[in-house]
Amino acid sequence: MALLWRIFRAPILLGIGAIAGFLVPYAIVLDQQVRDRFDDLSWQIPSRVLARPLDLAPGRPMNTETLLLELEASRYQADAGARAPGTYARNGDGFVIARRAFAGLDGRHPAQRISLELGGGRVLRLRDSDSGQTLQHAELDPARIATLYGLQQEERRIVQLEQLPPLLVMGLQAVEDRDFKHHHGIDLVAILRATWANITAGRVVQGGSTLTQQLVKNLFLDRGQRFARKINEALIALLIEYRYDKRRILEAYVNEIFLGQQGGQAVHGFAAASEFYFGRDVGSLGSADIALLVGMVQGPSLYDPRRSPQRALERRNLVLQQFHETGLIDAKTLSGAQASKLGVSARGALPRNRYPAFLELVRQQLRRDFEDRELDAAGLSIHTTLAPSAQLQAEQALSTALAELGKRDAGVESAVVLTGVPSGEVQALIGGRKADAQGFNRALDARRPIGSLIKPFVYLVALAQPQRYSLASHIDDAPVDLPQRDGTRWVPKNDDGDVHGEVLLIDALKNSWNLATVQLGLRLGVDKVRGLLESFGLGRDINPNPSLLLGAVELSPFDVAQLYQYFAADGHAVPLRAVRGVIDGKGRTLSRYGVEPGTGDYVAASRLVTWAMQQVVESGTARSIVAAGLGNLHAAGKTGTSDTQRDSWFAGFTGNQLGVVWVGRDDNKPTALYGSTGALKVWIDLFKRLPAEPLLPSEDGIEFVWIDQESGERSDAVCSGARELPFASGYAPTERHGCALDRIREWLGRGDD
Repeated sequence: MALLWRIFRAPILLGIGAIAGFLVPYAIVLDQQVRDRFDDLSWQIPSRVLARPLDLAPGRPMNTETLLLELEASRYQADAGARAPGTYARNGDGFVIARRAFAGLDGRHPAQRISLELGGGRVLRLRDSDSGQTLQHAELDPARIATLYGLQQEERRIVQLEQLPPLLVMGLQAVEDRDFKHHHGIDLVAILRATWANITAGRVVQGGSTLTQQLVKNLFLDRGQRFARKINEALIALLIEYRYDKRRILEAYVNEIFLGQQGGQAVHGFAAASEFYFGRDVGSLGSADIALLVGMVQGPSLYDPRRSPQRALERRNLVLQQFHETGLIDAKTLSGAQASKLGVSARGALPRNRYPAFLELVRQQLRRDFEDRELDAAGLSIHTTLAPSAQLQAEQALSTALAELGKRDAGVESAVVLTGVPSGEVQALIGGRKADAQGFNRALDARRPIGSLIKPFVYLVALAQPQRYSLASHIDDAPVDLPQRDGTRWVPKNDDGDVHGEVLLIDALKNSWNLATVQLGLRLGVDKVRGLLESFGLGRDINPNPSLLLGAVELSPFDVAQLYQYFAADGHAVPLRAVRGVIDGKGRTLSRYGVEPGTGDYVAASRLVTWAMQQVVESGTARSIVAAGLGNLHAAGKTGTSDTQRDSWFAGFTGNQLGVVWVGRDDNKPTALYGSTGALKVWIDLFKRLPAEPLLPSEDGIEFVWIDQESGERSDAVCSGARELPFASGYAPTERHGCALDRIREWLGRGDD
């Protein structure tokens, strides 16, 4: 032995020295890398774009179809007991909803079981299911509608160990690394076991990695199985264990571990995986749910519960058995959990950009305060105004109505803007008939002639001068022939080809007579109409020529919605908004976007125009709304058609929503559609689906008076030719038109009885 030592001593010492000479510097380099990464351990956290929370209150409009769409959008699952957060039970028009806890702009809302009953298109009753206490108001957590990722495309939610169920923290160690609290980064017994298995198989078939080594794989190394990589893994694991305590290592692990994939987005950490697979917060998971996630650590693709439910079920039950064997759960819990279904949601919860047109508007409005790089992967919660049910109903209405156009459907595109009244919150936005397609956003960017949609603003200018004009004023629906700058003549005509002579302003607007409107606009002055439109701050060039009076101005559907929001908001200019507020990753509100409506200088005039637009719906160019069974809404609106029927428009509002629809072609060819035969059909289909509120305008500042249509003087209801019309208070006619003969006729008629 002494001889052998003398022979091999030099080579052995030389080898040890060489190894030490390499390992020590190498370990120092690795240690620096570990400290650089671990001392400032951070991840790119995607920003989440959320819809508005569903606001429920007794008496508020709501129907069963809409509520189900909202629950589906928020990934609620039907469950007979509705006990776990994120579930609901339905019995006819009655619902029990187990609301998840969520953080809103007004603070944190705890989990709560809510019972509500619907009837007559409204919420009839609302109460707390557990206490039976009547509720005056409740909100459901908002649906996640989009995600803004950084370059890493990783879905993650950072949590501390205290935020996780104790069973998950202890169960993970019981299944993956039972000696975690005692080893120093590597488990020699597990390594020897894996080495023997690999030698026997002639290839790498088994690993003996500790939780620390698994964390090293995710943070520092690739996913290969080379022996050199395993050596690096062991060295780094030893260094991490030397530098950091077990708590910090375990907390990094539960936030980093890869647990699934949806398209290009990787799901990391148990908190994100809980939302992805179950649609609820990790703190609400039960034993079976926890076992499923812990079991997936061994192979997220292999045990994917959506693609391989049977394999995932077997793995989950095996993990549950290990929980029982280690004393984490009792026999009763084991039996119940193993008998339960997987309980995962049907689809993943990583919406990248389901509503591209709306998200573009969100980005536009956020750019006033944030750069794009500040939004992506910043861990923000962006609270928007989108109503998922209204968006889906608008998409359905658009698809259905356009399909019913028959041959006229060929090549036709469309856009829809739906806003809340009077808030101005954008509830739905569709940029094209393929609503989920990226590309040209017609709702924001398609600037088209608006046709007769301009007319209410011409009449608003007139009615804002109550000493000169009222709805009973006469205007001559007579031919117009004006020279233009290019030497041609502008000779507009009525759509019916007729000339109607002296007409009342109300009839000219109700029937959308072009000549009367032009005559009125010329009398008022085109510059005044132009000035009114410019006052809305649309940032568009407004045509200074008389053709403006018939809608020769190119605006987008969003622009039109901004204009008509003025009437819908009772004569107040309300900016349209798509964002309510932004919250950072720590729950602090960074920005809130409130609305400051205009002063309302022409409220009475606005109410008169709104009343006139209700007549458009009742018996004018939009009377098909009443024919479709929506007369109870008392909607106000206006049809619009551009020259040669290239653009079909309708803008109309009820007591709680404004809808603007455009139908046309991108190549600007004629569609053979009027406003009443194209866009209006989409609007009707949409408002049949929505839980709409009837429009009941305030009558403050106006008074109703019976007048004689010919003379414009006061009259009585019994007089022939008498008509009841609204006037600005204090400006109704005072002179009376006698109709004694009518009274005699009435008296004689009674005598015959």
